[in-house]
Amino acid sequence: MAILKLPPRPPKNETLQIRVEEQIKTKLHKYAEFINSSESYVVNEALKLLFKKDREFTTWLEELSRNGDQPQNLGGPLRDSQRDMKSSDTQFDYSTTNPGHP
Repeated sequence: MAILKLPPRPPKNETLQIRVEEQIKTKLHKYAEFINSSESYVVNEALKLLFKKDREFTTWLEELSRNGDQPQNLGGPLRDSQRDMKSSDTQFDYSTTNPGHP
């Protein structure tokens, strides 16, 4: 029996294409520079924090799981904000891979 455990497998990474306001792009870049990391890492960790802190979303997600992934509540603030997006908004393609951070 091995004394040391095998390291955990890194999570599977996906590519996500998103649109953000220009100033969000700038702040994202600056924040990644500030913590000496990648923009993908910042986005990934920010979303993890958001999902962890939003109790209403967690409850909704649990209900969704119990109902066989049949959404009971469509819409909400994010859908409304999507209508406000302009074609001039900056478009990004960030992979969630981050070789510098496990």
